[in-house]
Amino acid sequence: MSITAEEKARVMKEFATKEGDTGSPEVQVAILSSRIATLTEHFKTHKKDNHGRRGLLKMVALRRKLLDYARAKDEARYQTLIKRLGLRR
Repeated sequence: MSITAEEKARVMKEFATKEGDTGSPEVQVAILSSRIATLTEHFKTHKKDNHGRRGLLKMVALRRKLLDYARAKDEARYQTLIKRLGLRR
């Protein structure tokens, strides 16, 4: 399960730090969050899709690593990012 090109472009435009930004931690985490949300909905109806679940777990781990990187580099950017994405409570 993947997100559409339009959805990916919308997320990149919304979270980009400058024009043409595709690689900043903010954009990468936002794209991963969108893909994770899509897969989570998929698993509500396809409970036995264990191969897809493995991919989901890898995405969650990658997002966690990127968030740790963002936190180590700039705490304020990290706090802004998780607040915008609604990841922590």
